[in-house]
Amino acid sequence: MQDVLDGSVARGDLPFVIGMTSDGFAGGAGEAAPGVAAGPDTVLRAFSMTKAVASVAALILSERGRLDLDAPVARYLPEFDRIEVLDGWDGDAPRLRAPASAATVRQLMTHTSGFAYTHWNEDMKRYRAASGLPAMASGARAALYYPLAFDPGAAWAYGIGLDWLGLAVEAADGRTIDRFCAEEIFGPLGMASTVFVLDDALRGRLARAWRRDGTGFAPLEIAPPERPEFWGMGDALYSSMADYMRFLRIFLEDSQILSQPSRAAALGNGIGGLRVPLMRSTSARISADVDLAPGVTKSHSLIGQRFEADAPDGRRAGTSAWAGILNTHWWIDPASGRAGIVATQLLPFWDPGFVRTYDAFVRAAHGR
Repeated sequence: MQDVLDGSVARGDLPFVIGMTSDGFAGGAGEAAPGVAAGPDTVLRAFSMTKAVASVAALILSERGRLDLDAPVARYLPEFDRIEVLDGWDGDAPRLRAPASAATVRQLMTHTSGFAYTHWNEDMKRYRAASGLPAMASGARAALYYPLAFDPGAAWAYGIGLDWLGLAVEAADGRTIDRFCAEEIFGPLGMASTVFVLDDALRGRLARAWRRDGTGFAPLEIAPPERPEFWGMGDALYSSMADYMRFLRIFLEDSQILSQPSRAAALGNGIGGLRVPLMRSTSARISADVDLAPGVTKSHSLIGQRFEADAPDGRRAGTSAWAGILNTHWWIDPASGRAGIVATQLLPFWDPGFVRTYDAFVRAAHGR
């Protein structure tokens, strides 16, 4: 597997890359910063890797009877009743209506609540331009109030539901979500490099971020908001991949964090007969079109996209997988008893150079 990482950097597919598996491989290639080798302890902007952490926080409270996953979101956050459905356009004016049903906490976790990111939904991109709302990942509370792209439960779309989920956890528990995660997840798992706010020591281990610039790479200034109005559990965290592997292992072995029934529920099909479509990009500089496993039917678990059939790369049916926008990807394959990570800090998401590395590493990890 190390040869996959080394070859990726040598060919210029990636500026640097980190790869790990739950059964013992941990390596890196390239420089995370000038003169600093990339490796499992390098600190990365985790962005949407944060989402699975939010779901675990909700599952912890569900086990304690504090959060009902099938309750309407408005039971915990009455302001959620403000959310409407975007039902089309009258010229340049958006046409809004009340949703046909109340979105549930579980639908926030499975991306079936109706929210859709602007980067993968043309109507939401158009709505932002028409409304003047701040960017969805800005950390501004106003950014929570984009309309739904469809009625709750009617389809799957990737969106800001996990930001609302973090607020629901706060409302049900009483602690702020950063404190909850530190006390209930990061501390018990020994995730000392996973934080909402970098201290000087962790900042010194932070990798550079890059964007694709023709055939090479250019530096990119990007980070979660430093002083947000709320902690967005869709994108707020920094983490090392060594830390994040500790988190992934809770789904493969006995854990003080979650019971076995909760772990099984987290990895099961959470959306019934709905399926995850190709994610079509609205901005090539942010993301290519995304399909994590071409040709494989995908549903969604409570923590990521879920493969409903075996994949050609060796991952088995029941695998859950997802990533952060700078191409920090993880997967959990319970049938094989293996989790893995392939990570860098590069835009666009699902960059072809990254995809080549990801595919080769997954195949090597699963003996293909």
